[in-house]
Amino acid sequence: MLVYFDLLFSLMCLIFNLGGTMNKVIEKAKITHDLNEIEILELLKNDDINEELFKAADEVREKYLGNYVHLRGLIEFTNICKRNCMYCGLRRDNKNLKRYRLSEEEILDFAKKAVSYGYRTLVLQGGEDDYFTKERMIKIIKEIKKLDVALTLSLGEKTYDEYKAFKEAGADRYLIRIETTDKKLYEDMDPNMSFEERLKCLENLGELGYEVGSGILVGLPSQTLESIAKDILFFKKINADMIGIGPFIPNEDTPLHDAEGGNLTLALKVMALTRLILPDINIPATTAMESLTPNGRVIALQSGANVVMPNVTEGEYRKLYALYPGKICTGDTPAHCRGCITGKVTGIGRIISDGYGFRGNQNNNAHDGINK
Repeated sequence: MLVYFDLLFSLMCLIFNLGGTMNKVIEKAKITHDLNEIEILELLKNDDINEELFKAADEVREKYLGNYVHLRGLIEFTNICKRNCMYCGLRRDNKNLKRYRLSEEEILDFAKKAVSYGYRTLVLQGGEDDYFTKERMIKIIKEIKKLDVALTLSLGEKTYDEYKAFKEAGADRYLIRIETTDKKLYEDMDPNMSFEERLKCLENLGELGYEVGSGILVGLPSQTLESIAKDILFFKKINADMIGIGPFIPNEDTPLHDAEGGNLTLALKVMALTRLILPDINIPATTAMESLTPNGRVIALQSGANVVMPNVTEGEYRKLYALYPGKICTGDTPAHCRGCITGKVTGIGRIISDGYGFRGNQNNNAHDGINK
């Protein structure tokens, strides 16, 4: 019996010392915004310090960005995609999805309504739909920019010339997730796509002067904590301006329908660690987080996030942009979503920004940095 208590005492001491060590690593990250792969991995592995980690990320967010939350109105303008990513409901081989493509008039109508609801940034997001040629996109970008908004594009892989043309037409930001920096996992999850080409797209966007957004899915099959630690360091390496962290939610109409999927806690930890090492970037509280847990976006905002992207697409299109099951708010109107998220944000003492939300600025309202 004495031996048992000695062992128990030793184990408790070990746990206590480990917790103390991890708290020191968190404190180091708060001060220096620099962690190595081993330190990140240990924080990912240790769930005893989660609350301390989330609190530290929230404090860093407040220090660098204040209590402003930037709302970005999301227009999901096509669910047609030529790619066949294993995890995505929009994949080319999904025959159970009703496809749609908004007209230029519909896109502009939704954009104008979003501006009337008070959005200062719009996000055009769609599958890789070749109908939207460079010329069509240039026309759409120019019309939207007349509304005096910052414009983010999320159109997937394009050529350097296309990215350049979109930038010259007025686009300010571009979102393209790396999804994972594990080359084999990337190419397993994204058949017939090149990891090197994905990296080249990110490089081209940075060279052209976009604010560059990337991110990962957390919980993909065969993904390891070691690879996630590398992902976080990759964000630091490319000095990304925006990072979206989403838990993987299996879609029944994809080859991964039986996969386990990700969980909110790990996704929040990845997001918090990203905030600690990139203190002034924009990090959204993603819709997928709230699809897993009620008030998931509020929890994310209290763990380092500072952006929310409400859907401003109207009608049945909201249901048809079916990346994953259980997507929230598909039956709501854009006006209702705007009121709902405003209530949630102000309910935790945050302020809805009236600025364009460029990196590192607490509430850059004027025209600072906007590509007009």
